[in-house]
Amino acid sequence: MSKLPRRTYLYFAAQSINLTTAVMSVTMSAIVGSALAPTAILSTVPYGFQFLFVMLATYPASKLMSKIGRKKSFILGSLPLALSGCIGFFAVENQNFLMLVISHSALGLYISFANFNRFAATDNVDQTLKAKAISLVVAGGVIAAAVGPTLTEILRDLGGFALFSLCYASFIGLAALSLLIAICLPKDLVVTKEEQNKKIASGQGKDLYTTPIVIAMAVAALGYGIMNLLMIQASMHMKHTHESFSDVRLAIQWHVFAMFAPSFFTGNIIQKIGIKNTICTGLFILLGCTVLNTGASNYAVLSLSLILLGLGWNLTYVGGGALLSQSLQDHPFAIQMQGKNDLAIAILATIGAFTPALLLSTVGWGGTNIICMVLCALLLVIIYIKLNKGTHALCSIERGRK
Repeated sequence: MSKLPRRTYLYFAAQSINLTTAVMSVTMSAIVGSALAPTAILSTVPYGFQFLFVMLATYPASKLMSKIGRKKSFILGSLPLALSGCIGFFAVENQNFLMLVISHSALGLYISFANFNRFAATDNVDQTLKAKAISLVVAGGVIAAAVGPTLTEILRDLGGFALFSLCYASFIGLAALSLLIAICLPKDLVVTKEEQNKKIASGQGKDLYTTPIVIAMAVAALGYGIMNLLMIQASMHMKHTHESFSDVRLAIQWHVFAMFAPSFFTGNIIQKIGIKNTICTGLFILLGCTVLNTGASNYAVLSLSLILLGLGWNLTYVGGGALLSQSLQDHPFAIQMQGKNDLAIAILATIGAFTPALLLSTVGWGGTNIICMVLCALLLVIIYIKLNKGTHALCSIERGRK
């Protein structure tokens, strides 16, 4: 098989909707939060709760998928997005901070299901195409980068409604599109209990936590956590330096393009230079971003560092996902392990969402970047030591893509 199946493009469309909601939420959540919150320090709490609910729901979502299948789970997962839109509209129109928190929590529930689009696209796909399948689905963020900020800008102040209320209402329409795509997905291949037991008996149920799998989870989680932390704090830092909303929005939009545009090529990059080199390149780019941030903090430098932040995230996120997918292959508990992987990502992303204001007020912009710099350097050392010791395990995976 040399071509990706048609369903991959359905997952691409579904992921485009997922990431559009994510881009819209990061563009407006801190602004709406600061307007509705009783104190400034609580302004990022709604966005933090969004990631908290992603964290809480991710593993249960994977368990549900392993029981009722991907298709039915994605259908159910679209419902919280509609709920988020309804509650968010009400919250902004009535200046209700608690309802805003609930809206973002419901959005987190939806995202916890939708994040599995990239792994669902690799189900029953040839080993040589798994990295490309993940890369293509993640590339849905390019659509999100164009649609999300534009939709936010158009609906932000329209028709006499409260600022941003229609942005939340648009989630209802996006939920309807997500539901339609899920309905169009092919039926899941049923794996009987007997077949699963045969796989476990043959040894495929062993070695869940091999070195490549642990490395894959660590890279994707840390890369996501650092990206979330620096992205949110950068927007706050730019606001403190009196940049306009349009300038902040433009910088974030370029960052989002940098996050997802490389995905059209990341699969090919992985095939040419290997998963380990792809991951290490991503971490080096994240390091470069933090060095740039500690050296200067004008708007041009911040915009460039946000682009580097997006590029580094892409290589660590797609590279980590590809390493995990190829390591698991047709493991009988692959979906649960994908859930644990996304749980690890959600935990660090939640920390990255809750701590920007706290870190900015304590250690400052420079101190936050130094912390991230140290974490990236430590992970690079660990990868070099561990993957060199477990070279035979990684090589067997690398051979699977040739």
